[in-house]
Amino acid sequence: MRVISSRRTPAVAAAAMVALGVIAGPAHARGDQDASQPLPRVSASVETPSLFDDEAGGNANADDPAIWRNAKDPDRSLVIATAKEGGLRVYDLDGRQVQSLPAPAPTADGEMPGRFNNVDLITGLRFPDGRHDVAVVSDRGRDQLRIYRIDPKRPTAPLVDVTDESAAPLVFSTGQEEVNEQRTAYGLAAYTDRRSGRSYAVTSRRHATALALAELLPNARGKVGYRTVRTTSLPSSFTLPNGKNWAPCGEPGEEPQVEGMVVDPDTGDLYAGQEDIGIWKLDADLRSPARLVEKVRSFGVPGTWNAETEECDAGADPGFGGRHISADVEGLTIWRDPAQPGRRGYLLASSQGDDTFAVFDREHGNAYVRGFRVGDGTGPGSPDGSQECDGAAVTTAPLGRKFPNGLLVVQDGHNTPATTGPDGEARTDTDFKFVDLGRLKRATGL
Repeated sequence: MRVISSRRTPAVAAAAMVALGVIAGPAHARGDQDASQPLPRVSASVETPSLFDDEAGGNANADDPAIWRNAKDPDRSLVIATAKEGGLRVYDLDGRQVQSLPAPAPTADGEMPGRFNNVDLITGLRFPDGRHDVAVVSDRGRDQLRIYRIDPKRPTAPLVDVTDESAAPLVFSTGQEEVNEQRTAYGLAAYTDRRSGRSYAVTSRRHATALALAELLPNARGKVGYRTVRTTSLPSSFTLPNGKNWAPCGEPGEEPQVEGMVVDPDTGDLYAGQEDIGIWKLDADLRSPARLVEKVRSFGVPGTWNAETEECDAGADPGFGGRHISADVEGLTIWRDPAQPGRRGYLLASSQGDDTFAVFDREHGNAYVRGFRVGDGTGPGSPDGSQECDGAAVTTAPLGRKFPNGLLVVQDGHNTPATTGPDGEARTDTDFKFVDLGRLKRATGL
């Protein structure tokens, strides 16, 4: 739960974005972790119930979490998470599901149903009757945003859909035919501008490099709509240090997309994870040029799409990639230092390709600090670790007796032990792991 400041800068000509295709090497901290040493491991203390991405499971697939802190009663804080076609899930701090909200139905036969991809929070959104905390969700299925008010007085149903259907336009598509192609709203980060008090959501487009800034607009009826303020695009191809032009290999017609995004609440910087490229940094209002602050290891590796295998055949690595993230770069979240929230802390990134998490400094040019894994617990009935993590969220604020030092929530793309269906085939089983931040600090020295 956070109120975020957007640092305003003068408008920058669109031509400045072209220069972003020339890539310099990443900066590294003097205290880089020794790559020859195994990464520290931390285990989760809580896991949520399994979600199954099949018809029997309602096509529910865990994706992205957000942590809502109940300021009056931190023990009653919640984790709000997306489950794709399964809609939203709300969990208490013991990992128990307290609410399930469906994604919207198709607008007509043959059209796409709702599919909730990412979620973020706005603290104290300004309504005519006062301020309310809300969860903002990207609906990839219908190319819209949906907004849910968080009502702490409703402990068994705290989320209330307050989306203004009459003021919820398509984010990227020009019509339903384009929506059905699913080049739609994908990643999401929400924030409030401290100077204006206005609240916004930044969304990315699936299979594209586009970003859109939308202003949230509460009305007198207690509903929330939105309007697009501006759009921009990140590069899809790059000039390497050897002078060659490079673009990551992918299925024909698809560009390197962005999903994981977060806005730094103290600087107004947006961090955007372009899955096969790395982490970009730009102003959350999308007025500034973007800077690539960390590259994935496979950056610059040539590849050819193989139609038979539907995968890329990789060529020789020219050595222009980063050292700390294995594509895809996914969930991004800001770890604020509670003693000095405006100066210290970290950016955490999920390195989905090797099941690790990378930690970068917020103060010194986003230099790499260290990495870690969320591994299997050792005690009876302990949660398993996190593999192929999509989304992550962290808070250093105390969450009552259960997590007095704060909480990290990560998605687990391969929950174990594996579950089989009636036909004996393995089911796609995903969930969320809750990691005590005190335990993580002790394991990593952060």
